[in-house]
Amino acid sequence: MLQSLFNGLSGLFGFSRSLNTVSNNISNMNTPGFRGSDTYFENVLGGRGTRVSGEGLRTRQGDLRATGNATDLAIDGNGYFVLRDESGNLHYTRAGQFAFDDSGRLVDTVTKFEVLAFNAEGNLGPVDLSQIRTLPPSATTRVNLTGNLSPSGTSQRVNDIRVFDSQGGTRTLRVEFTRPATGGVPGQWTVNVLDEAGANIATGEVRFSAGGTLLAGYEGINLNLGSQTVRLSFGTAGAFDGLTQLSGSPGTTAANVADGRASLQLTDFSFNDQGVLRLRYGATETRDGVRLALADLTGESLLNADGSRLYTVPQSSVRAIGRAGEAGFGRLAGGSLELSNVDLTQEFADMIIIQRGYQASSRVLTVTNEMIDTLYNSTRGG
Repeated sequence: MLQSLFNGLSGLFGFSRSLNTVSNNISNMNTPGFRGSDTYFENVLGGRGTRVSGEGLRTRQGDLRATGNATDLAIDGNGYFVLRDESGNLHYTRAGQFAFDDSGRLVDTVTKFEVLAFNAEGNLGPVDLSQIRTLPPSATTRVNLTGNLSPSGTSQRVNDIRVFDSQGGTRTLRVEFTRPATGGVPGQWTVNVLDEAGANIATGEVRFSAGGTLLAGYEGINLNLGSQTVRLSFGTAGAFDGLTQLSGSPGTTAANVADGRASLQLTDFSFNDQGVLRLRYGATETRDGVRLALADLTGESLLNADGSRLYTVPQSSVRAIGRAGEAGFGRLAGGSLELSNVDLTQEFADMIIIQRGYQASSRVLTVTNEMIDTLYNSTRGG
């Protein structure tokens, strides 16, 4: 009979700890990336009651909610973000609530730990904007001329051709086409390239076939602009992709600077579904940056939550570190957060079960006490 007291008491202890788990789940229902837990019970050998054997995480994914913040990230599928503290220790989280700090590194907003990613060489490191806020200038290497040189005309001009040097500086060029006054051949034009001051910096020739297309050997000329060479392209011989000389068509020519630009400032960034940092410079230039790392952890339900939405596991529990979208890893949802996977309906149902179990265990103690009291009273009466 006395054992029933200890059995009932073990039930009270177990249900109390189970209620602690439920209360912790409910209190974290608004914590991003939080995963609820369940309390596990086991019987004690020899009919000696019950005890709590441990807790396990619910690995079901929480709902995703759009936030509009470019640095908020959610994992749609398997994987954990990889963070690194100041001592070099790795931590793992599902809460992708990140931001760039004052030094330009992407960090977790709560712990300030660095978010790790793979660089172009495949090495793990921080996501750092400090060295890529500016896109360096590039020199112009090619200018494409298009349009028609009228066979009935004697001269045509293309103005305001703006080319860039390697320092981002610009030069404005002008191209003049002139038909030889005497001694020329059909379809022949002289080409002169002039700078801003009107100085002639290059002279060449272009010729056309009877069909109005470029002849071989006259597809363009090279401009020597000091430290750079710019190809002035007239098109492809025998084709209509550049300059032509077609009768009945007006004389209209234009220049398209194929490359080269001044330095550009970073104007926007985002992460795609594979975790690649997409950088935008100016209005049109885009570049790919690093790619976020994800960890695949073994035995997720047995992970221990360390607080601050983190999970620290032994190295043996890390199955692999890879990239979003690869085999075994989910995809990323940029501008979104994963919510807690706590289900209030389930928690309320668990509370009812816990309450009834606690009441029943308490009733066992009461009945046992009454029976012992009856036994003691009967012995005194004898």
